[in-house]
Order: sequence, then structure tokens, then C-alpha cells
Amino acid sequence: MSSLFLSRLSRLCLGKPPTLGVKYLCGARFLSETSICRIVRADHCQYSSRDESVGKLVIHNVNDSDFEDDEVLEKMVPMELMTGSGTIGASHGWVATFKESVLCLQDDLNPRASNSDPKRISLPRPQTLPHCQTQLVTNVAMSSSSPEDDDCIVAVKFVGPQLSLCRPAEKNKKWVNIRIEDPGFFNSRVMYSKRDKMFSMLDCVGTHIGYWDLEKHRSRNLGSFSYYYEEFVQSQLQQLSQCYRTEHLVEAPTGETFIVKWYSDLLWGSERNFGNPRWQRFMVFKIQYDQICTAVSTKDIGDLCIFLSTKGEPFSVKASLYGLNPNYIYYVGHFNFGKVNIRDNVWVGGHGFSPAPYFIPPQSS
Repeated sequence: MSSLFLSRLSRLCLGKPPTLGVKYLCGARFLSETSICRIVRADHCQYSSRDESVGKLVIHNVNDSDFEDDEVLEKMVPMELMTGSGTIGASHGWVATFKESVLCLQDDLNPRASNSDPKRISLPRPQTLPHCQTQLVTNVAMSSSSPEDDDCIVAVKFVGPQLSLCRPAEKNKKWVNIRIEDPGFFNSRVMYSKRDKMFSMLDCVGTHIGYWDLEKHRSRNLGSFSYYYEEFVQSQLQQLSQCYRTEHLVEAPTGETFIVKWYSDLLWGSERNFGNPRWQRFMVFKIQYDQICTAVSTKDIGDLCIFLSTKGEPFSVKASLYGLNPNYIYYVGHFNFGKVNIRDNVWVGGHGFSPAPYFIPPQSS
């Protein structure tokens, strides 16, 4: 039975392309699609029929230039999703929760989803492999825009060696648990590559990308990076070396792949900011798949913009299709948010706690 399940899962690499949340027709977006929004908070107001504490969802349309112009919706969402531990990740507008040994995929935070009948797909708890743990999660990724798609596979990357995958639409939902041998991937974030039709991760050093196709995994060596630091003085480089840094692997709708290094500082002027990270800089590298794969620094990604969050799966869209600024990175962290011009690293944004630091990608009717 398990071999049959693996066989069906492996057809993801050879079957039809995954359904995308963003749809194009002759280079244009469908008018029925929603704008991209950032989750701001929920304003508590009542208790639901399920005895849940609920509140009105507050979002921010990323097209708005005013970062304080938030929109309060009539959509009610559980207030428990607005806590630091309420969700473990998000992908394609679905958030994941993990409690009482049950992993649940929910569309509660999707403004397009039903207010009266939210979708909640429960999955059994993955088996913990030897010398692994399944309590702390790095992030969650999906291979298509909805876990209800027959071909959709959900990946959960736990802190440490374990990567678990499951097909939510299966009647008998089972996990395929993979133990990653290379410790360089123990704290990595997983994403789904439409280009390679596999789940992929960037190692902690940033010199290897691992690909998992559900039956075996392989690692592609990126070779040596090309860094260009001419615009920095030594003191600036030393300051960045003291920052907290995360690496994010992002795939664009053009098929290009980028590595974004996100630098955050725990200092606020001359005083500690209570340990809350403040954005400092993004560095963007484009992966070039030649005879020797390299990652070359760039300040121009063309008519693209990138969306990053501390807990959500990153994504990229064509800026001109959504009225957005090209060559920008939009980001949301737990304590600050904004947009950054990749060319000159100019930041525009705000500060404040984000209980659910996610962007909701374009959603179709």
C-alpha cells in the first residue's frame, strides 16, 4: 500500500502542472482576481456559534501607497489565529495550524473565502522519525493553489532533519516522512519549484539547493557565488556581519530563481529594541543555470516584485499586471513591514506587531 501511495505521489513530477493562484491569459491577469493583501490583525467583537472568539479581519491592500490605510472587513476569523503560536505557516492563502496532534489547513484569513463556512482540512500528525522532532516547524509549502486539488501535496519542514509530505485530497491521508542527512538543511525553509516540479530548499550556507521528489532527493551545487560589494565600506560590511540573516529561495513567474538574503538588526539606535528584529537590508542574487550554476548579485529583477514574510511561503508576480512597483521587495515581519527598492535599498514602511505576518496572493473567483 505504501509503495502504491509513493507511486501516486511521484507522478507529481510527470503530471500536469500545478494550478496556480495567479492566472494569465495572453500575458494579462483575469479581472476576477483579487489584489494582493497583507494581513494586519483582527478586531475582536464576539463569540461565534462554535464558541470561538472571533474578530473582524483587517487587511492592507499592497497597491495602497499609504501604509496606514487599512481595511476592516466584515469577515470574521478566529482570534486564536492572531497569536504568535496560532499558525505555523501559510501557502497560497491557506494558513496551517498545529495543535493536539492535528495539522489543519484553513482558509479563514483569505478575504475571498466564505465567511459563514470556512474550509478546514485536518491531517493526521506525521510520525516522528528516529532522532527527529515534530514539535517545532520551520514552514509549510504547497504544490498547488488549493489543498483540495487532486495533485496538491503539502510539505511541512520541521526544525531538524525531518521533511514530511502529504496529499490532502487523498481519502486515506498518509504522510511520507523523509530524513534529510545533510545538516546544512536542518533549519532551511521548504518551497515548491514549479520549474523543477519538486520541493526545494536552500542550505544554511547558501551554496547548495536540495530537491526532493518524494522517492529520492538530490542536491544541486550552485558553485561559487559572485558578490559585488564595491558600494560598501568595510564598516558597513562589518555591521551586516553582525545582523541576523535569513535566506529565501524565490521562483518568479518568468521561471527565474532568486536567492534573497534578509538582514535584520536587533539594535534600535543606541538602545536594544527588546530583541525585536528591525529590517536592515535585502541582497538579491539570480541563479544562473549554466554548466556551473552560480548565484550572481543583482539590483534589477525587471518587471517583477517579490513577497517575503517571516512565516509564509515566498512568491513573486509580474508587477505591471497588478499595479505594483517593479523591482521591489514587499515584506512583513513580526514587528515591521514595508517595501524596498532593490536598486537603491530605499525602505518605505511602518512598525508594529503583526500577529499573522502573511501576504495573501491573488485569488480567483
